[in-house]
Amino acid sequence: MAQKLIRITDRDNVAVALESLPQGSVLEIDGITLTTGSNIPAGHKVALFDIKEGESVVKYGYPIGYAKCEIRKGDWVHTINVHTALKEEAEYTYDAAYAKDCVAEMDAKKKSYASSGIPTIKAYERKNGDIGIRNSIWIVPTVGCVNQISKTLEAWGNENLGIEDGVHAWVHPFGCSQLGDDHENTRKILAGLVKHPNAGGVLVIGLGCENNTMESFKAMLGEVDEERIKFMVCQEETDEIESGKKILSQLAEVVKKDQRTALPMSRLIVGMKCGGSDGFSGITANPLVGRFTNELVAMGGTAILTEVPEMFGAEQVLMNRAENEAVFEDVVSMINGFKHYFTSHGQVVYENPSPGNKMGGITTLEDKSLGCVQKGGRAPVSGVLKYGEKATRKGMNLLTGPGNDIVSTTVQSASGAHMILFTTGRGTPLGAPVPTVKIATNPQLAEKKANWIDFNAGRLLSEDSETVLDDFISLIQAIASGTIKTKNEINGYSEISILKDGVVL
Repeated sequence: MAQKLIRITDRDNVAVALESLPQGSVLEIDGITLTTGSNIPAGHKVALFDIKEGESVVKYGYPIGYAKCEIRKGDWVHTINVHTALKEEAEYTYDAAYAKDCVAEMDAKKKSYASSGIPTIKAYERKNGDIGIRNSIWIVPTVGCVNQISKTLEAWGNENLGIEDGVHAWVHPFGCSQLGDDHENTRKILAGLVKHPNAGGVLVIGLGCENNTMESFKAMLGEVDEERIKFMVCQEETDEIESGKKILSQLAEVVKKDQRTALPMSRLIVGMKCGGSDGFSGITANPLVGRFTNELVAMGGTAILTEVPEMFGAEQVLMNRAENEAVFEDVVSMINGFKHYFTSHGQVVYENPSPGNKMGGITTLEDKSLGCVQKGGRAPVSGVLKYGEKATRKGMNLLTGPGNDIVSTTVQSASGAHMILFTTGRGTPLGAPVPTVKIATNPQLAEKKANWIDFNAGRLLSEDSETVLDDFISLIQAIASGTIKTKNEINGYSEISILKDGVVL
């Protein structure tokens, strides 16, 4: 008989339905027999024991909220009877012994790769020591006023230049009429894109009168490869379209000479993101990405985990893995800083999950967050990055940024991620500037939206986990090596969005 429930840890007082369960279903799990008190949708929770009013509801081994009323064994456990326990203020402690165990566990995995060898990919080596897994030409406008010029040149380039990985214009509405942190955040993101190694050539287009002047932007960029990064100020050109075409043609000559070479997979920087989570996210797709994270970090690679608001309620799990007390303090500062961002706008920190999340079986932000952070596996946290800061430290980095899909995939790209592993239980076509690997949490989504989904993590419900992980690693190697394009690349779905938190002049 097929398994119908899953209990994630033996500390949990709820289980998750693996399929829709009619009222009156008699089920057994871990020696517990129960009868469902109502219809329970797939991905939703059922009580394994009686839970008193005010008592914690436990999933993933941690509280995901408390019972608003008495919940009887077999009852559907959801927003009808569970409330978040999150508050704006919290006390955090550093578990040095636990962190030491995580570091030791990772060190053992590293030794295993040192003896067996690190898998390889085929990628482009750049002059500055970075690698790229794509060889596109990117057009980066310094200001929104030149968006349409950028799009016109993008269309011409894709029609005439024959660049295998395409010409892409990263349009946005900013670069002028911004003040303070907003202005600097825009510049940081654009600078990260200009210097991204997946771009074999870049044309930076300015207007000429914007706040983000070309002169000041060049100063922020610092030293660049002048053969591959070119600049054009439209107000200084008689015909900016013709001038842009000439520059793109020059860049194309350079890009077409580039060749992939065999390199260790440890050179990869991989971002992790989830969007449209459901009750299976923390059971299939996110744990799969977490196991990949463990392997990548053990190889000597770099992982980036962001979506700070979707760490609320699970932040202590990450803090416990900080490799030292200084990193722990950085994580605390990041969490408290983002909570202040919410409260400074008069918003509560727990205004999450979304309607789609709830429909998929997620009840509270703690429920969502405890599933989300599993994308980090058990890798020690090696550092904390500010918004737009480049990832230079090996290991797992936490990146300051929101949960919004487009904003968070953009900041991961600007921080140097070569690709983003994007788990989803509801489905989304969205793509970042870098290859965005869509990982379905359940087989039904993978089948229905095969034009969006790159990998079906729902296989974990019926297949050997090692086989699924091996297949997933092979897919990542193939995407990194350019032998497989992600669905967002095939569909041409890619865009950027920049965090805004202030005045527009």
